Amino acid sequence: MLVDELQRRGQFFFRWRSFFPLILVPPAIYFSLDAPKLACESSWQAMCWALAALGVVIRAKTIGHVPPGTSGRNTAEGQVAETLNIHGMYGVVRHPLYLGNYFMWMALVLTTGRLDFALCVTLAYMMYYLRIAMAEEAFLSDKFGERYRNWTATVPAFVPKFWGAQRSTWTPVGNQFSLRHVIKREYNGIFAVVFGMIGLEAARTSSLDLPAWNTMAWRVELATSILAFLFLRFLKTRTRVLHVAGREFDS
Repeated sequence: MLVDELQRRGQFFFRWRSFFPLILVPPAIYFSLDAPKLACESSWQAMCWALAALGVVIRAKTIGHVPPGTSGRNTAEGQVAETLNIHGMYGVVRHPLYLGNYFMWMALVLTTGRLDFALCVTLAYMMYYLRIAMAEEAFLSDKFGERYRNWTATVPAFVPKFWGAQRSTWTPVGNQFSLRHVIKREYNGIFAVVFGMIGLEAARTSSLDLPAWNTMAWRVELATSILAFLFLRFLKTRTRVLHVAGREFDS
């Protein structure tokens, strides 16, 4: 059936979900090289950074409280879940991580100033993540049965529903918020956005008399970001500083 085909494709996308967004890099650079005047306005770029921050906050709020055993990071294993999390961010939207991803995608796409590009990416995002969500929900429905289906009947998939939700539902339970765990899990994604914004700024201003890459501020911004990334990578791979007891499965 068609639904089975969509779920199979969703499983494929799920395994490679960390790499498919790279498809956006070439067109984003191309559009940045010929960006409209709107994209060069500081207020527009501030809005793009705000969107990126919103996406990061949504993902951080989700991951910072998530109990162990509810999310698998190993793309080779596909779907992994030992427990069902229906509280915190999952009390207002079923796929908060994918919602956060959307805002982070849009931050990069809109920095080009091309609204038509943003519309195309939004449609592609819907088709891409809809298939991943279908595969994920089929897996969770089989594993957790009626409890999972009752939850999906009251919580929307991608648009948060704050109205009508009881505080006991959207208040996180179990693990306290852990910034260390968020940094350990999310620093790669955060710096991917940061480096993307910095790179697109260089492309967007390349035709100006003083391109961004030829300014001290841009170079300091890039150097600081690289050093911060390498430092956090060192902490994760060579030390136990970012280790949080009880979160091993979700690392």
